[in-house]
Amino acid sequence: MNLKRVVVTGLGALTPLGNTVPEYWKGLANGVSGAAPITRFDASQFKTQFACEVKNLDIEQFIDRKEARKMDPFTQYAVIASEEAMKDSGLDLDKIDLSKAGVIWGSGIGGLKTFQDEVASFATGDGTPRFNPFFIPKMIADISAGFISMKYGLQGPNFVTVSACASGTNALIDAYNYIRLGKANVFVSGGSEAAVTEAGVGGFNALKALSQRNDAPETASRPFDKDRDGFVLGEGAGAIILEEYEHAKARGAKIYAEIIGSGMSADAHHITAPHPEGVGAGNVMKFALEDAGIKPEEVDYINVHGTSTPLGDVSEIKAIQRVFGEHAYDLNISSTKSMTGHLLGAAGAIEAIASIMAINHNLVPPTINHFTKDEAFDEKLNLTFNKAQEREVNVALSNTFGFGGHNASVIFKKLTE
Repeated sequence: MNLKRVVVTGLGALTPLGNTVPEYWKGLANGVSGAAPITRFDASQFKTQFACEVKNLDIEQFIDRKEARKMDPFTQYAVIASEEAMKDSGLDLDKIDLSKAGVIWGSGIGGLKTFQDEVASFATGDGTPRFNPFFIPKMIADISAGFISMKYGLQGPNFVTVSACASGTNALIDAYNYIRLGKANVFVSGGSEAAVTEAGVGGFNALKALSQRNDAPETASRPFDKDRDGFVLGEGAGAIILEEYEHAKARGAKIYAEIIGSGMSADAHHITAPHPEGVGAGNVMKFALEDAGIKPEEVDYINVHGTSTPLGDVSEIKAIQRVFGEHAYDLNISSTKSMTGHLLGAAGAIEAIASIMAINHNLVPPTINHFTKDEAFDEKLNLTFNKAQEREVNVALSNTFGFGGHNASVIFKKLTE
């Protein structure tokens, strides 16, 4: 069976660095941190009092007030980022087969704020159940894909992937495979998350997963630094229009890149900790390279999962050195989570966009906040510390890993005819 080629024809981003793709990329290229004290709630009693929040966003500029009240923030973010991507793609909905255009979205948690607010209201009441009639549809993760499809009339495959922090990448992989197999021509794909809530911060604090560097939030996310003490919680969304190549070419679409391979694996090791030797991380990159039909030497840049946790950063680098061998020293490797924080189920989407933009600009965004060398990392590796680096980027690989041992990787390539 001949598989179809799949290309990227539209991008949308709502991130802690900016509320559009150009703003997001400008922040990445300039090494800007999106971390700041939490404004969503009073965090003064929490161990972690900062996060990477979306800023200066007026929801009603994008979504009617009455409609917005039916949506949890994670769905509002999905709808807003998708609108930018759809406009960017130039798709004419009157000229495409809507039954072959779908939505595959990703979210690790879904409507956490909705669940928290409704349960807190009941718990502080007199026992009478007074729940919002939109409680369940606002909370469930799949509603984000539902709202996007309703807005544009997209009648093709429609669902949401849930694999913790790998969710956004799993969504892209599913969309890629459905198009490759001829099941659809176009997908709105990506991921969104809105977990900067009392329950989100408190829950991750209880796990000891978050940085507690409250005196300097902007330097708290420091992947590969000896003094890293956990990740910084982020929120937002990334949307990517994936389209069958001939379909895109026939309508004269702008093509950002081609997606050429993907991999999925499991650690089968622990509910939250990565395998110490990065077995699953190594397998997923190996599977992605095999799927793409390329050699490790053809990869120029890896956007790593790189959360700034003591264990995760080490195991991922071990896996990269095992898979790429000597070529690991020729790669650029960077963690854009040093700037955006960790967007959980949206991480794979915004980091895929960072990888695509790196290809388009021949510029590798940096790993900021590196201050102290950690002997755990081979100093001959180019981890792109503190400043963006110019280089020809023809092929970029993006990794995301999730609690439960879920691993997902995608590979993008500069388009060649």
